[in-house]
Amino acid sequence: MTNSAPSPLSVSDLTVAYHRKPVVWDIGFDIPQGSLVGIVGPNGAGKSTLLKAVMDLIPRASGRIEVFGLPWKQARHRVGYVPQRESVDWDFPVDALDVVTMGLYRELGWFRPVRRRHRDRAMEALDRVGIADLAGRQISQLSGGQQQRTFLARALVQDADLYLMDEPFAAVDASTERAIVEILRELQRTGRTAAVIHHDLQTVPEYFDYVVLLNMRIVAHGPVAEAFTTENLQKTYGGRLTLLDEVSEAMRRRERSM
Repeated sequence: MTNSAPSPLSVSDLTVAYHRKPVVWDIGFDIPQGSLVGIVGPNGAGKSTLLKAVMDLIPRASGRIEVFGLPWKQARHRVGYVPQRESVDWDFPVDALDVVTMGLYRELGWFRPVRRRHRDRAMEALDRVGIADLAGRQISQLSGGQQQRTFLARALVQDADLYLMDEPFAAVDASTERAIVEILRELQRTGRTAAVIHHDLQTVPEYFDYVVLLNMRIVAHGPVAEAFTTENLQKTYGGRLTLLDEVSEAMRRRERSM
């Protein structure tokens, strides 16, 4: 039987321009349900722009975006988001538990009291990412890895079906990276989907099963074994790619482990 369920994220003919200069151009792809998707490409390729356009945070020049077959506004409650650390005001006077509780604002509504059950759920999410003991610490006093875990917990508490993550592995320690990978795999085991902007090409075959190669346009997308090839990487990165041998070795290791 053919699976007719709509894609968690479907992008068609998407173009975004800043001051009339295209940043992403005529992008289109569908990602499979229950996949871990790596979105990769050089700096300035439009990766963060793509996620922001999906979430209606920036205007689109053209294109259609559907989340589980619906426009963003109708499906946004099914999406959790982990932003870039650089986009967060870390001096804002809130602690880690407050940040995670903010993930429940759609359920809470504005200006309504946060009840014990909401804080319990936020604490459970902090525990899942391994920093429940830091719940009362102000976010500016957390390390980079702890800050990233806090925003991952905020996304988890939403109990979403699709997670969009903008460079969650950037500038984190090894233990935080392992924790994020395990969370991603746990999400996948429960049928959730995650689309993750990622820079470390060597770990793409280990962390993801689907990849989108982007450099303003879509170079390739599909299962890692099919789309994450030396030829496609050269098209995506051009002369800036210096890790092809290491990437190829990582792919061979993955194949041997399967």
